[in-house]
Amino acid sequence: MTTDDEAAFRDAMATADTEKQAAVLRDAMVEKITARHKTMGWVFPAAVERALRTVPRHLFTGDADLQVAYEDNAIVTKRNERGTSLSSVSAPWLQAMMLGQADLKPGDRVLEVGSGGYNAALIQKVVGPTGSVTTIDIDPEVTDRAQRFLADTGYGDIEVICADAEFEVEPGRTFDAIIVTVGSWDVPPAWPARLAEGGRLVVPLRTWGMTRSWVLERQGDGLVSRDHQMCGFVAMQGAGAHQGTATPLFNAGGAHAVGLWRDEQDTIDAEALSGVLDQPRVEVWTGITVEAATRYSDQDLWLATSLPAFSLMTASQQALDDGLVALPWRYGTPAFVNGPNLAYRPKPRPLDGDVLEFGAFAHGPQAEQTAQRLADAIAAWDAAGRPSPRLSVHPADTPDAELPDGHLLDKKHTRLVISWPPAR
Repeated sequence: MTTDDEAAFRDAMATADTEKQAAVLRDAMVEKITARHKTMGWVFPAAVERALRTVPRHLFTGDADLQVAYEDNAIVTKRNERGTSLSSVSAPWLQAMMLGQADLKPGDRVLEVGSGGYNAALIQKVVGPTGSVTTIDIDPEVTDRAQRFLADTGYGDIEVICADAEFEVEPGRTFDAIIVTVGSWDVPPAWPARLAEGGRLVVPLRTWGMTRSWVLERQGDGLVSRDHQMCGFVAMQGAGAHQGTATPLFNAGGAHAVGLWRDEQDTIDAEALSGVLDQPRVEVWTGITVEAATRYSDQDLWLATSLPAFSLMTASQQALDDGLVALPWRYGTPAFVNGPNLAYRPKPRPLDGDVLEFGAFAHGPQAEQTAQRLADAIAAWDAAGRPSPRLSVHPADTPDAELPDGHLLDKKHTRLVISWPPAR
């Protein structure tokens, strides 16, 4: 055996060992996803499970370690100069959830908005040889990488397009499902226009800064939701990009230790809030409780549709450690502003057993009334049966008289109506 032959043999053995390890890690990853879906009550179709056990995720994650490639987390593949994530391979549990939402079937024609390669390969496995997959991204670096990875892994028949998905892929072309894998502030007309009869649009849509993966189906000139789940994605680029507004409340070391984030058009008087956190804190505990393991994210959206100048409060870890604010997590807790007054929902306090109680904290000259208003909104959510929201999406020129009842939120291309059907 020549030296070259020996080197080739060693490479082949190393590749075989890597593939064996990858198969074991894939199976372990799927077991974790299965358990998570059962806990959350999500649909996990058998075809999606087979795809996750088959497609080699590690071959789409660049330089990530093999073990890291099969952890149930997102892997960032590109950042800008400020360190903001521009592209990533999404967490497998989230990809599985959205593919389940899309209700894909063999033979479906699918458009994926936001590329990377791995999710497109999963979709191709589900729709099979009679289906088709087109993946589109605005970033040529991303599409070049996706095309290369797909070709190297045997999925070269997937169509990869570099373009701004705000606009039509091709006039007249339709899809049975459109799956958006970037955070979108709005629904551009090109997406519903390209849905075939009975088609589904799965989109991580931002409302008041909170992202939910909505499953939308056509109803008349609009779209109506049939499912939604909390999620998070890198933000849309190009014509569909939208930047929210940050208002600092407390600075430390030149950084915003505590602030408010608004993603819609509401304005607040930042000057009136100057020093608001220095004023005494009023605490109101509601008597409304939830078991520790129970999700209550729909309450966040209820508060957004119930309170004026709704915002998300953010804080540094140091601000939390110092007790400046008492948030359940750093990156976005429901809050609202009433002139010089500020109220937010603090970390629920533990009672006996695994029971948590919701509260309302407020600062400002009318802190008691402001905290009580937030507490009343939480109580109203409870009294309504802790309902799940329904979203309908209408063209921007739809007259008010033709909209259904609910809370109206005007975007660039659409008018969104969020309603709260009675809880079952």
